[in-house]
Amino acid sequence: MAQLRLVLDQLVSPVDSDLADASRALLGGLVRTAPSGCDVAAIVPAGEGEELPGVSEVRRLPLARRELSAAWQLGVARGVGAGMIHSPTLLAPLVRHDRVHDHDQIVPTVWDLRAWEDPESLPRAVVMAQRALLRRAVKHADAVVVPTHSLVDRLSSIARLGDRIRVIPGAAAPEVLVGADAAQRRADAGVPAERIVLAGDPATLGAGFSAVAATGLDAVVLDVREGGEPEVSEIASIAGLPEARLHVRGRLSAADRAAVLGGAAAFIATDDAGRWPWRLVEAMALSVPVVAADSDVHRDVLADGGMLVAAHDMRDAVAEATTDARERLSVLAQDRARGFSWEGAADRVWALHAEL
Repeated sequence: MAQLRLVLDQLVSPVDSDLADASRALLGGLVRTAPSGCDVAAIVPAGEGEELPGVSEVRRLPLARRELSAAWQLGVARGVGAGMIHSPTLLAPLVRHDRVHDHDQIVPTVWDLRAWEDPESLPRAVVMAQRALLRRAVKHADAVVVPTHSLVDRLSSIARLGDRIRVIPGAAAPEVLVGADAAQRRADAGVPAERIVLAGDPATLGAGFSAVAATGLDAVVLDVREGGEPEVSEIASIAGLPEARLHVRGRLSAADRAAVLGGAAAFIATDDAGRWPWRLVEAMALSVPVVAADSDVHRDVLADGGMLVAAHDMRDAVAEATTDARERLSVLAQDRARGFSWEGAADRVWALHAEL
């Protein structure tokens, strides 16, 4: 029996809700698509976590996630064991091993390059941990997974990984579905019925706010970090969007995100950072017309599923997306979203480890 061992730290001690969603979804995909004679096991830190359906074995380590991360950054991975180890994040027991003779494998995943390209946007501890783990990946990883081809080039300029980088896209969280209680969820969150939803680094939101202001609709901004509302409000004001039409929200649950995104007049992705655009993929899955700032990541992910525009063309694009092109863009978004699934990602993970 061949066993793929999945690192699931985010399901015991989540520090990033998107990575927790991805870990949970990939686990389900791996269980459902396991080839004959293969099963899935879990490696988890100490602590109480959620149920792990379909897992044949759970190796619970003696260290909590924070201590485990510190140990693995230093290359201390006692008690983990060997075999085929896959991590849906960069946190992995990246130590010396013998793939040729013992068939041991270690493959981590990089979703986000901000720790190198925009370190000021993240807590210092996160930046230091990500950089330390990537240094270990350069030495010991058999492959490193990234979600887009554009991130291959960007990661290659940061780390000497050669031909070890593999592309396996993510998908929308399975829980991002518009439920019967969506209208009530929006009301509870103070989100208006007629709205355009935005996501992106605050510094990039100005063109999006200007475009929304011209439509007369309200703007709902997702994933604003704690304490970041005044900055976002100031950017909106400068762009001509009245405070009464601005609704700033932090991280929402999958069900609440679906309620906010589903049925929106449009979704605007303004970010050009080197990271997987979680909200854009969710918006496509919910058939929301998408207008995205033209960037290498958005070109890879959105492709022909929406409108890719320069900042100075954002206003005209949003006006078109919310009127004449709304129905067409909704269909294109849904069609493009079908290209991303966790079952497809799981199939490619199994294939990667078989190749190795």
